[in-house]
Amino acid sequence: MTGPLDRLLAQERGAQRLLLARAALLAAVVAAASVLLLGLSGWFITAAAIAGLAGPAAALAFNYMLPSAGIRLLAILRTGARYGERLASHEAAFGALARIRPAIFRALAAQPAGTALAFGTGEATARLIGDVDAMEMQFVRQSAPWGVAAALIAGFGLVSLGSVAASIATACCMAVLLIIADRLARRSAPLGQAVQYAAGALRETFAGLADAAPELQCFGLEPWAAAQVDDRSRALAAAQRAQAEAAGWLDLLHATAVGIAAAGAAILSAGSGAPRAALAALAAAMTIDAGTPVLRAMIERGRMRAARDRLDDILKTHEGAETYLENASPRALPNTAGPSRSALHFVLPAGMCHVRRGDRVALTGPSGIGKTTLVEKMLSLRPSAPGEIWLDGDDIGLIPAEISRRSFAWAPQDAALLSGTVRDNLMLANPDADDATLWRALHDAVLDDRVRALDHGLDAWVGENGARLSGGERRRLAVARAYCSLAPWLVLDEPSEGLDRTTERLLAVRLAQRLDTTGQGLILVSHRPALVALCPRRFDLTQAGLDRRSAA
Repeated sequence: MTGPLDRLLAQERGAQRLLLARAALLAAVVAAASVLLLGLSGWFITAAAIAGLAGPAAALAFNYMLPSAGIRLLAILRTGARYGERLASHEAAFGALARIRPAIFRALAAQPAGTALAFGTGEATARLIGDVDAMEMQFVRQSAPWGVAAALIAGFGLVSLGSVAASIATACCMAVLLIIADRLARRSAPLGQAVQYAAGALRETFAGLADAAPELQCFGLEPWAAAQVDDRSRALAAAQRAQAEAAGWLDLLHATAVGIAAAGAAILSAGSGAPRAALAALAAAMTIDAGTPVLRAMIERGRMRAARDRLDDILKTHEGAETYLENASPRALPNTAGPSRSALHFVLPAGMCHVRRGDRVALTGPSGIGKTTLVEKMLSLRPSAPGEIWLDGDDIGLIPAEISRRSFAWAPQDAALLSGTVRDNLMLANPDADDATLWRALHDAVLDDRVRALDHGLDAWVGENGARLSGGERRRLAVARAYCSLAPWLVLDEPSEGLDRTTERLLAVRLAQRLDTTGQGLILVSHRPALVALCPRRFDLTQAGLDRRSAA
């Protein structure tokens, strides 16, 4: 049974079939031309030497021009075909990866909450870059078998000019080489897998430590962090060394096979004369040498298998979500458009909390009580228990996340920003937003004056994760991003944390005005009285009951 990655690769191979066919044809030309070139060169050098030793008359009678022209033609043909084969195979690979990588990214984004929260930046990068890059070989080396086949045909025909026995021996040598190499590759497959997993672990460790670089410096933990990276690096180096040793044995086997094939062909063709024996020997050697790409693919099997398994795990989840969407009944997925959602219900120890569009509800309580966790369950970022949260009468745990999330515009407590412009970050919430919409969102988030002061305004570069902005400005940019959305409910998690009282009061006033204008509902997580006062309905999680007090 094929997995989703196999189907994705098959789809891309179909899309790139013309380029792959061209690469296969050119690979066959390269292999055949290489065998013919070396064989003809061996015959020509030997025959010319014999003619020269035979005296002036024999030397003058020998036709140097035709063989040398043939050698030059074959050399040009081989070089041009090799360039064309590389160009076609890599064009096919890059074209396929340009579509495979977004598919993997979408699958990563669609992971279940428990899985997604376990993915670090480094691990996600390892899947999206390292594992996908390994798939490149699926396309680049797809022409290798055609080259081997062409080399065998050309080699069999050329070596048979020395003797049929020599050509049979060459074919047998190639068969034995491939059989033994296959067994060695199977035994060394775990080594390649270890390389792939070790590379992923190094990326994950480095990314996590890089994110905490200021804290590590503050507490003098740079040596400890360097030791962690060094341990991962040594593990990767050890895995790569073990795989290189296995590849070395395979190279030794290959070189031995080349030598045996050449010696065998020379010996078996000795009776046909020195020129033909030289032709057979070198043609046999090049025939066996043409198997190099196949042998390289064999030694990479373990790494490829690990990459395939890791990518398959991601794609299976995404495929399941897509299947659910395709097969869902109208009852299972009613009103999938975000703006049409009008009712949210969540079960709490004290009873059911009902929230309709336009309602303003504050979730209060001490830190760690579960306010953010409840919000993340609403957003399908964490799994919810069956019957815990309902959206328009449907259990939110049974609705695909991409559907349920359309109902919420979220500004998280720890806002993550793109390494791009202000505009790039705002338009994540609404790709169709015009400049007026963006400036209105910035105004309501009390950030418009700051952005106007930046070079290029909306097109100002904010740096990696908003490095050019302060912590409060980054948080307000995330709030402005949420404002750009047309979702029925704004979900703001500690939006005024880190702000001075004047800015906080202005943020609260403008938020109230915005809600009056848009008719959106508000689900607020905050400890700050100025913002909590906006919400007539408040729920204190320490009391596990809904407090229906009017806002002061």
